[in-house]
Amino acid sequence: MITETLRDGLREIASRYPEARSAMLPCLHAVQAAEGRITNEGIAAVAEAVGAKADEVESVVSFYSMYSTKPQGKYVIKVCTSVSCYLRGSDDILARLQEKLGIAHGETSADGRFTLDMIECLAACGMAPALQVNGQFVECLTPERADLLIERLSRDEELGDLASTWRLTPQGTFTTAPDSKGRDS
Repeated sequence: MITETLRDGLREIASRYPEARSAMLPCLHAVQAAEGRITNEGIAAVAEAVGAKADEVESVVSFYSMYSTKPQGKYVIKVCTSVSCYLRGSDDILARLQEKLGIAHGETSADGRFTLDMIECLAACGMAPALQVNGQFVECLTPERADLLIERLSRDEELGDLASTWRLTPQGTFTTAPDSKGRDS
């Protein structure tokens, strides 16, 4: 359900742009972060906030792989399949995750905990292979690190030393994680 608070937030995001329609992607990110997926109600709320028609917003949702209209698991794992990650073994990582989770890419586990997906590029080529868990980057993957990742997530633990210092925010921008003293790295 799209709350009035979320609607206000979407309007506030749109107000930051000289052309409100330019806020469509950040608004969709905010809806997906709040709702776990993009619903018809979310599409209507974004359309209202940015001054577009609902079918225009829907076409953006269907174009980009970063948006989902299906319910997502608690942990959304997106494995990068770009050439850099592929050459460094992302296909082995994906196979390992499919085996461990018992699901194929594009599926959510029966218990609703894990969604496994592929994404064309995470722009982390220098640390390939890479993936994201709920927007948090995990780089320099090996099958063994993938096993550890699933073990930690299965226990609802933090990613700890597996995680990169940078992450995707719900607004669709990147930020760095604060260091141990609370400063941005």
